[in-house]
Amino acid sequence: MPNKQETTDLKIPNHIAIIPDGNRRWAKSKGLPTLMGHRTGFEAANKDIEYARDIGVHTMTLWGFSTENWNRTEEEVKYLMNLFEEMIEKNLKKAIKQEARIIHLGRKDRIPEALRKKIENAEEKTLNFTKHTLNMAIDYGGHDEITRATQKILRDFKDGKITSDDLYKEDGKYAGKYPYLIFKNYLDTKDQPYPYPDLLIRTSGEQRFSGFLSWQMAYSEIYFAKVHMPDFGPKEFKKAIEDYSRRDRRFGGNSKLSTGDYTKQAN
Repeated sequence: MPNKQETTDLKIPNHIAIIPDGNRRWAKSKGLPTLMGHRTGFEAANKDIEYARDIGVHTMTLWGFSTENWNRTEEEVKYLMNLFEEMIEKNLKKAIKQEARIIHLGRKDRIPEALRKKIENAEEKTLNFTKHTLNMAIDYGGHDEITRATQKILRDFKDGKITSDDLYKEDGKYAGKYPYLIFKNYLDTKDQPYPYPDLLIRTSGEQRFSGFLSWQMAYSEIYFAKVHMPDFGPKEFKKAIEDYSRRDRRFGGNSKLSTGDYTKQAN
């Protein structure tokens, strides 16, 4: 657990999202099997989740498997699905103890039944927790999410539950500045206190979003870590927070900072 002196000057984001890239490249660089890279990357992610909660981050989102990752080998996909089951089991125990809600982002209809049941069980058992949120994006794609949201809107429009004008109505403001539109209530991050990430981290030096949280990322700060995910532990995680703490988030407006709107000082 970090001590108070280590985090007292940091601005702590409410929501951090991570694209954990580089597991396979890390394994190759060390002459290890690809699957070992995934396992080591998962272990690093678990440490990051714990560190984030310790310093006061409310919501963590991890992208584990994209809608395009089905194109990988059958062996790799099967191994990843088993890892997800293991990760959910480990995090469920911690989540219940730490009052963290677990939420799945993405499609449930294509993942293995055993994994789907574990996800649904975790979501049900943590449904009423509010202290923290852990979003696990599995079979997730930003365009797919928006398409599914649009389908839901069309159904509600057909049933007379919503009009086209309703889509322009505000439902609060992100960071007290950027309007939440009704559309956000049809996304996978609906019903969350901090649905939009304050900070997106992508590891392994890659500098693209790959469609991750396409709608929610409108005003997220971006940090590209040079290290591969297996090496992105709490020490590297803190570097990202330190970099974020120096940012001036204007949301298209003036340069005057109002840190209380979108961050909170660590205790």
